[in-house]
Amino acid sequence: MNHPVNLPQPRILVFDSGIGGLSIARCIHRALPAAQLVYLADSAGFPYGGQPESVVVERSQRLIGRALNDVPCDIVVVACNTASTVVLPALRAMTDTPVIGVVPAIKPAAALSQNRRIGILATPATVTRPYLESLVAEFASDCHVERIGHPQLVHWIEQQLAGDSLPSEDLSRALQPFRDAGVDTVVLGCTHYPLIASVLRELLPDVTYWVDSGDAIARRVGWLLEQSGRSVASLKAQGAARTMVDVLFTGSLPDGMADYLAELGLPAGRLQGNWPADPGSDQPGQLEHGEEFQRRQ
Repeated sequence: MNHPVNLPQPRILVFDSGIGGLSIARCIHRALPAAQLVYLADSAGFPYGGQPESVVVERSQRLIGRALNDVPCDIVVVACNTASTVVLPALRAMTDTPVIGVVPAIKPAAALSQNRRIGILATPATVTRPYLESLVAEFASDCHVERIGHPQLVHWIEQQLAGDSLPSEDLSRALQPFRDAGVDTVVLGCTHYPLIASVLRELLPDVTYWVDSGDAIARRVGWLLEQSGRSVASLKAQGAARTMVDVLFTGSLPDGMADYLAELGLPAGRLQGNWPADPGSDQPGQLEHGEEFQRRQ
């Protein structure tokens, strides 16, 4: 039997196109507070749901490859439902670092629902993906499944960093199909959405169960670290003062980012916008449609 050995603190790379992956980072930190986290947001390519699949694959590979070269990590978490549906095979082919993706938590939602009426709140790209249909067919075929793919919700959540309030009335109207269907369980099928879970609960007080992938991803991270010989019990001990050793945005760093991370319980060390900023970089901010990436002067 292999016993865990003392190894350096593991480092986990969490990747998303925006701030949504912070909900996953928060779950990992709660489960494994001694693990170090690196957060990489391709904000110059946000939102991935509006990009062709080939662009999502190319940008994800290029940015994650560069990040692993600059800041070696033990595990990569693709904390974006859209990217996870298309990029995982390419990422796993390019690196020996274990790669974890997220999928909407249909299976646990079906296990929880009492009235067999489930809502899926996701992006338009996710609700139309065949993989979602396959998950519903496999795990929730006996349920009525109501899908809402809202085109603006991720933008509203991102804009909160700039001090904008969520348009609660618009959001409430968008959620009306869940009320009409009488769902008792809602799947948060985008990693942005747990960041506004309290608002969603207020707007849908009759929903009993709210399900997302964060805790499952954290358990998977712990299992992979244990397989590599690390003691998960030691990682559950209190971690360092700066959980997020690096926070990297390919676009400009949002105002108030440090305070927002602290509110999430994810105090950060280095925060950098317009990453990578060196002249020899491969310009990850250059969008396929030719929009010029503005680098920090």
